[in-house]
Amino acid sequence: MHSTLLQLGPITIKAFGLMMALGFLAAWFAAVRLSRGTHRNADYIASLLVWMMFAGVVGARFGYVAEHWTSEFASHPAAIIRIDQGGVMFYGGLIGAGLVLAFWTWRHHEHLLDLSDLLLAVLPLGHAFGRIGCFLNGCCHGRVSHCPLAVVFPAGSPAWSVQCDAGLITPSASSALPVLPTQLFEAGANFLIFLFLYQLYRRTPGHRGVVTAVYFMTYSVVRFLIEPLRGDVRMSVGAVSIGQAISVAIFMVGAALLVWCLSNPVSRKPGV
Repeated sequence: MHSTLLQLGPITIKAFGLMMALGFLAAWFAAVRLSRGTHRNADYIASLLVWMMFAGVVGARFGYVAEHWTSEFASHPAAIIRIDQGGVMFYGGLIGAGLVLAFWTWRHHEHLLDLSDLLLAVLPLGHAFGRIGCFLNGCCHGRVSHCPLAVVFPAGSPAWSVQCDAGLITPSASSALPVLPTQLFEAGANFLIFLFLYQLYRRTPGHRGVVTAVYFMTYSVVRFLIEPLRGDVRMSVGAVSIGQAISVAIFMVGAALLVWCLSNPVSRKPGV
């Protein structure tokens, strides 16, 4: 765990913020490569991604605060703005970014699925960097485990705090009990999804919306499977976590969209 990578006087470089920045740049570079030969040049994509990232961060923070209000923010509401310390909910960010994308397509006379195919083909790459940032920050950790893949976070880390509150360790403990590195599990899964969708985007120009549908289906399965391995506080919806409930809904939307796209093939328009 290295939540602070560098401290130079008043300048502090946080691992989580740095990984988010690197993820943004990596996704931008990949989107530019996929957009060669179209009107969507580097500046166009950068402008769109900046607005989407801003809305995504706000949405992700709002989702996290709502999910962890009782355990983290009810007694410390000022901590809501400390996003540099980590604490975001990906699905909240996806909704926020999606709203900006919908407005952008209306404003620039684009087709929503044309742009969503492009952006969701590269989103998993940026998301993978973000999950590495979560690991370095210590948030979004897994449950206690003694398997060979388990890792140990130091005293003061989110895992240590959760285990202290649960009575699993005492406040004098120098470290938390070993936990599953769910952040790295998800980072690896996102990287594989990116490799697949990047190629799918290039090979399916005649099927608008297919990349969007496949992203919804693949990521929702990954998230549904990883949720039970998480050890941080999770809001529940009946017998499942809120993350699993949203994953089921998104998978169903993706499956319905895929059936519709394959039944009604429409070529993706690059807008040259």
